[in-house]
Amino acid sequence: MMKVSIQRLDPTLPLPSYQSNGAVGFDLITRETTVIPPGGIALVPGNVVVKVPEGYALLIIPRSSLPRKKMLVCPHSIGVIDCDYHGPGDEILVQVKNISDGPVTVERGERIAQGIFVKVEVAEWEEVEGHGAESRGGFGSTGNR
Repeated sequence: MMKVSIQRLDPTLPLPSYQSNGAVGFDLITRETTVIPPGGIALVPGNVVVKVPEGYALLIIPRSSLPRKKMLVCPHSIGVIDCDYHGPGDEILVQVKNISDGPVTVERGERIAQGIFVKVEVAEWEEVEGHGAESRGGFGSTGNR
């Protein structure tokens, strides 16, 4: 287990938590009620600034029930929080798009996204003229042989 520094912007809301012993992601708690118009995109505040440990990234991923229960999707799919994003104005925000025909309300205190820490390395590029392999085809081509 690693220790991670976290700041709550609204201390009356609970800290993010893992919902089961086997959970790899912790649920973020929304800080304020947000209404997303039909077809609209909004940033829902996650109430925390997290100091991601060096050598890690924090991925922000929508909860799997988000489209079914709220008719919301994350248009960017996955948010990436770098280890240097932890200043006073760096609250984690969840970008959502309303795919319904009516307004959708995310209530204060709801759990719409989860965070997962992943170990990362920084690449040092070594430029080459080729890699010595045959071309496999294009995007999605592995099943077309």
